[in-house]
Amino acid sequence: MNNSTFFFVLLSKLKPKYDPTTFRCYFYNLAPEKMQHTDSEEQIFRVRKLEIADKGKGFIELLQQLSVCDSVSDEEFERRFQELSSLGDDHVIGVIEDEVSGKIVATGSVFIEKKFLRNCGKVGHIEDVVVDSTIRGKQLGKKIINFLTDHARSMGCYKVILDCSLDNKVFYEKCGFKQKEVQMVRYFI
Repeated sequence: MNNSTFFFVLLSKLKPKYDPTTFRCYFYNLAPEKMQHTDSEEQIFRVRKLEIADKGKGFIELLQQLSVCDSVSDEEFERRFQELSSLGDDHVIGVIEDEVSGKIVATGSVFIEKKFLRNCGKVGHIEDVVVDSTIRGKQLGKKIINFLTDHARSMGCYKVILDCSLDNKVFYEKCGFKQKEVQMVRYFI
């Protein structure tokens, strides 16, 4: 199978498995099932909404690890931030800040589509999920996905969907998603 992009869906009846706002991350040298702490300090990673100061904490540089994301001036960032903020809970960008380094190390977004189908139902669309390459393997991607999924559920969505590469299929299945249909795209630029 080639590196096609597939369409995934998670029905909103699934329940979160842990607190969507706080995640304690320990550094282990053994398999996760043994979970022996090897560092004298624990590091706390908390998902929160994007703040305007996050541009200076490496938010744009993190997005560059995902896709094409040219330099964004402070003015452009502020304009787009205000535009997205004006949408309220219909468009949320979640981030995780490494409290030790002060850098944004994970992000993802969800926007709410209002439909006529399903009795004027709502669908959450998850986009732009990325974890900094230097800190992967600490369940931060799952933390972001749970935060975004929980937000969609709290907004009354009957499902949440996302597109991903074939390489990321197993990760999203571990987050409770399943493959459904095929995604199509037509670029204008």
